[in-house]
Amino acid sequence: MPTHAPAILVLEDGRSFTGEAFGAPGETFGEAVFNTGMTGYQETLTDPSYHRQVVVMTAPHVGNTGINDEDPESRRIWVAGYVVRDPARVPSSWRSRRTLDDELREQGVVGISGVDTRALTRHLRERGAMRVGISTTETDPAALLERVRASSEMTGLELADEVTTPEAYVVPAQPGPWGEKRFTVAALDLGIKTMTPHRMAERGIEVHVLPATATLDDVLAVRPDGLFYSNGPGDPAATTHQVEVLQGALAQEVPYFGICFGNQLFGRALGFGTYKLTYGHRGINQPVMDRTTGKVEVTAHNHGFAVDAPLEGSTTTPYGEASVSHVCLNDDVVEGLELRDAAGALKSFSVQYHPEAAAGPHDAAYLFDRFVDLMSDRTAGQTDRKGA
Repeated sequence: MPTHAPAILVLEDGRSFTGEAFGAPGETFGEAVFNTGMTGYQETLTDPSYHRQVVVMTAPHVGNTGINDEDPESRRIWVAGYVVRDPARVPSSWRSRRTLDDELREQGVVGISGVDTRALTRHLRERGAMRVGISTTETDPAALLERVRASSEMTGLELADEVTTPEAYVVPAQPGPWGEKRFTVAALDLGIKTMTPHRMAERGIEVHVLPATATLDDVLAVRPDGLFYSNGPGDPAATTHQVEVLQGALAQEVPYFGICFGNQLFGRALGFGTYKLTYGHRGINQPVMDRTTGKVEVTAHNHGFAVDAPLEGSTTTPYGEASVSHVCLNDDVVEGLELRDAAGALKSFSVQYHPEAAAGPHDAAYLFDRFVDLMSDRTAGQTDRKGA
């Protein structure tokens, strides 16, 4: 095995770790966060929600199955840096095409290995997510610390425009018992993962993926049966354009489904605030209760912000009655919202996690079916009114 160059990691509170270069040589900065998933590192790396973040993997062995050409969730790796304890020496998978180390190097992602990730994770749990730097060129932790403290904080950053698709595209509906197509959905790409429109297409939905800069007119031009907002990076409080678009759509009674960042923007559109979690939820093992059914599901998360909404009762908004539909059983963080009309019928909903589950458990796949049912009910209601 080749010998890797030394590398250092320095947190903004001054704590430092030493290790070996993993991936591309150089220097990188971002927000240090940890991911508790035991599998799915390729999906994690290519999740645009990790833009500007340095991801610490709590699983000790990473890279075991190499890198394949089927599992990426977007067009590139988005993490700002990567921290692992023991990278696999030799990948073992029939689908593997190259090593993780080679892929990181090819895409210019600076990483570090040989780090006590358990100690680093405990530090972040106690002190909170914070800025960090990794360098294979700087040997003085104090000098790197100065550059870490001069780097941007996540709070206040609007990042959806940096990860969105440059042009609109269509993911065709897959044929089924319903025929070729059931519905048309406009999906705002705030950092969308490839599997998300695929899950909708499986259910007969033609998905028009629009850039994050799309206007309400752009959305309505699709003649959508529903509107979808994806996951994505950044501070929801700094993301105002998409909130205004969503409010316009809600005013026109367009059914809405949002996930992750789309849940936070839904909350802000309804008049709730958002706040930064101490260290966030990132992994594929988060227990959430769907309060509408009483069922508990294990879910895939990647968020550092949350909606500040009352856990009990409902709130009157210009668009209907809003309430919390899902909660995290670890810490009571709001994990879902729903909007109902005066008669109690569901109009729109969102969740704070990733029901497409790539990688991750499939407990939340029913949410796509709930979206189909919501659009079906609206279409039926319009037909009844026309008939009347």
